[in-house]
Amino acid sequence: MIKQEQFESEPWALRERELRIDQLAQSESVFALSNGNLGLRGNLDEGEPSGLPGTYLAGFYESRRLPYAEAGYGYPEAGQTVINVTNGKLLRLLVGDELLDVEYGRLHKHERTLDLRAGVLERRVDWESPAGKRVKVSSTRLVSFTHRAVAAIRYEVEVDRPARIAIQSELVANEDSGTASDDPRTAAALTKPLVAQEGVAVGLRGLLSHQTRGSGLLMSAAMDHVISGPANLTSTIEQLGDVARLTLTANVQPGERVSIVKLLAYSWSSRRGLPSVHAQAIGSLAEAMHTGWDTLLAEQRAYLDEFWDRADVEIDGDPDRQLAVRFALFHVLQAGARAEGRAVAAKGLTGTGYDGHAFWDTESFVLPVLTYTAPNAARDALTWRHATLSVARDRARQLGLRGAAFPWRTIAGEECSAYWPAGTAAFHINADIGHAVGHYLRATGDERFRREEGLELLIETARLFASLGHHDAEGGFHIDGVTGPDEYSALADDNVYTNLMAQQNLRDAAYAAEHAPAKARRLGATSEELAAWRQAADRMAVPYDERLQVHPQDADFTRHAPWDFAATGDRYPLLLHFPYFDLYRKQVVKQADLVLALYLRGDAFTPEEKARDFAYYEAITVRDSSLSACTQAVIAAETGHLELAYDYFAEAADMDLEDLEQNTRDGLHIASLAGAWIAAVAGFGGLRDHDDTLSFSPRLPTPLTRLSLGIGYRGQLLRVEITTKEARYSLRHGPKLEVLHHGQPITVTSGKPASVAIPEISAGDPPRQPPGRAPRPARRK
Repeated sequence: MIKQEQFESEPWALRERELRIDQLAQSESVFALSNGNLGLRGNLDEGEPSGLPGTYLAGFYESRRLPYAEAGYGYPEAGQTVINVTNGKLLRLLVGDELLDVEYGRLHKHERTLDLRAGVLERRVDWESPAGKRVKVSSTRLVSFTHRAVAAIRYEVEVDRPARIAIQSELVANEDSGTASDDPRTAAALTKPLVAQEGVAVGLRGLLSHQTRGSGLLMSAAMDHVISGPANLTSTIEQLGDVARLTLTANVQPGERVSIVKLLAYSWSSRRGLPSVHAQAIGSLAEAMHTGWDTLLAEQRAYLDEFWDRADVEIDGDPDRQLAVRFALFHVLQAGARAEGRAVAAKGLTGTGYDGHAFWDTESFVLPVLTYTAPNAARDALTWRHATLSVARDRARQLGLRGAAFPWRTIAGEECSAYWPAGTAAFHINADIGHAVGHYLRATGDERFRREEGLELLIETARLFASLGHHDAEGGFHIDGVTGPDEYSALADDNVYTNLMAQQNLRDAAYAAEHAPAKARRLGATSEELAAWRQAADRMAVPYDERLQVHPQDADFTRHAPWDFAATGDRYPLLLHFPYFDLYRKQVVKQADLVLALYLRGDAFTPEEKARDFAYYEAITVRDSSLSACTQAVIAAETGHLELAYDYFAEAADMDLEDLEQNTRDGLHIASLAGAWIAAVAGFGGLRDHDDTLSFSPRLPTPLTRLSLGIGYRGQLLRVEITTKEARYSLRHGPKLEVLHHGQPITVTSGKPASVAIPEISAGDPPRQPPGRAPRPARRK
């Protein structure tokens, strides 16, 4: 497990001063670089040792047959798994005839720094070979935000005495990516999925092209170099099979430096031929060479300066969480910034966990953050969903439903979940997509998207729910046999979260169709259909347990037997120790479900209902999912349990920095990282947008003395600065904005901030959690 003490909490950098081989896989995820299109794990330059080699392209996958002991109609037939593509990070160093290997010789210094403002990973090494030759190596790595297909590395070597050195810069395909695991959260093991199509090596440039065996996707990876060093520096280049290698050799004196700038470009396609894919990689590489290292660095910094100006969350009172929230925002941006037509996966492009699939995490956790901080990335992610509509319509027809049935887990749009109770039955994914569309439209006012992709997504998701549900004899509308966010329940009737989110989906679709009548007619949406949607929404069943005075998670949930926590001991996560059959029929919750409805559909509950519901579900929620803590933080803060909210906030923020789930080696938890922002902004900032108006109910927990956050809203930038006594609202960009502060209307104008007192709140005793499952107390400095 990574301990936070491994890293120094600098305001804008994550620094590791000691290399820990036993934690290498986790640190590779933490130090991963990506732009949403291309991702490089934080592997050492030399390639070995490594925990999990990884170079990924968004949407690039291999297909495989899904195994079933007993198949059934409508079961997905093929799975999709992200693969480790051609590795261009490799830069091996030989001193004399000995390879630099941090496990041999003597490592005097090893330091890595993830610079969140510059957008680079820096490494400094002082190594002495077994033969006593000492070298200093520095490298800087970036994945460009401004050149979508490009990564670059600067690698420099110095010696303390005369030495003969060689640097091997390589492209290598079909690396061993590790072994299979029984943990369902990891990826399927695929052996040598890439088939060589072409290899080129000339001058200082190399290129490899491959095709996947099953999915038939083509890709090219290209490298070029700018080198400098002593006059005796020579180079040779070769290509054989899955390897292209440039070798530099030189006799180096003390005070001399060998420097190599390695530029990489990647391209892939499912439709275009090899010449086109090859040409795209070479063209991107040529543009990067023309731009040059210094300009790539400057462009990276300028891109991030603009992002941080909009998005930065400033925290006074907790340096560790200040770094953690910026680290989280940086990785959320990396996951989606340049995805542009590809999915944002649960692990981003930092590892192979969950086979590289996108889930509902994207729409429910990641897109709210991007909508307020990088709206173009949010729009692109929703545009990807729209691009998969034809596949989702086909899936709905296969299931005997209308509209579109979006997949529970996928890379390219097809359903890849082999376990249908937790996959196909989790229809709330459609409402999550609809909610993300509505949220994006409210926050941006993007009229073109509203009339085009947004309208069609809302209509097709609404059609799904209209056909999935039914009216009872009294006219109530019910959605039966579905699985909500809590994966320890399945095939439930009237899951409250699903019903309330579907209700909003139906209303948003009817509203959008009425305001774009011509396009709605072209999509076949009639006035009768819109009326049916509104009727279903108005009569949506929302179960309530009068005896307990709480909302059951679904119609029957509070009648189930309680889970025996006393007999459970430390056997968590439960899914690895108990059969789903037993989990499904007991009152035990994997992750926030009804509590998530309290947040996303908070307008459907009274404050008293929220307090009672939160206390009830706290006692049975075990948080076996990284998605839970941030939501619990939001509702804990809203109900006045600020210290509990702070502990949950710290858990979400520290999820990967401290490897709390013990699976960071497989990639970062992008939704939990987004959740750190959600806990801070929606929790302590109290941000909501239920009524087409931004509202805030800010309150700080004891450790924090100040919280400042930025919200992009309809082309304006609102800055909210919160202290223990008051909140100050100011407009950085834009003329005027109406907001609510604890229900009080406030008008904020440019150059005229508004400061308002924060009312006190009294809460009862904090709710209890299952034995041993309370959030650990956050370290407070």
